[in-house]
Amino acid sequence: MAVMTDGTTWLAAPHSIAFGGYHVVIARGLSPQELADRLAATLLYEAEHVIEAVGEHTGDSLLELMDNTYGDPLDGIGLRLGHAGDWTYAVAYGGWPGEFGPPAPISRDGAHVCLLEYEEENGKPVPPRFEYFHDGRLLSAFNLHLDASWGYQGVDGDPATAARLQELLTAAGLPDPERDQREVHRTALNVVETFFGLSLPKDPIVHGALPAVLLEPA
Repeated sequence: MAVMTDGTTWLAAPHSIAFGGYHVVIARGLSPQELADRLAATLLYEAEHVIEAVGEHTGDSLLELMDNTYGDPLDGIGLRLGHAGDWTYAVAYGGWPGEFGPPAPISRDGAHVCLLEYEEENGKPVPPRFEYFHDGRLLSAFNLHLDASWGYQGVDGDPATAARLQELLTAAGLPDPERDQREVHRTALNVVETFFGLSLPKDPIVHGALPAVLLEPA
């Protein structure tokens, strides 16, 4: 079985997956199809969505398909799906910002679910964020810029888990308002990937073709 060895720190690079940022969900205990179904159920603005399989795609070819289908990729949401080792992952494309609700329901029935999200081109600007749920319960969450102007007051979640994660962030020298934000982002990703054993296979996501679906209103 393939082993995920790339870590997650590569997400901190500019436009690491696509222009606009990244929305990645990593899960343990779910198949790619189950993960896609549960993600579709968290969409906020339609009563129900269905999963339409569209074959294997690179990120660019999926965006091209969405452009041809909707007239603008931002008018739809697509997912590319994969798995390696014990983890399954879903990478969102198109108009995903602000469309997904909290991932707690995705982690029901004992699943482990991690959300990594960064609206990189949001003019506000919104910091990247991390959330980890298990069986419907938040274990930890914080913004990866550790920026007090965006409400960072430490790690939220299960007290014991959050305290251990905060200790690791402190040991890594964070928060540090003098450090470059991209380096803070990268360092924070390194802390959470080490703590939770997270990783993503960079080459298949950035350069390869993966099974893809569109999230269509029923």
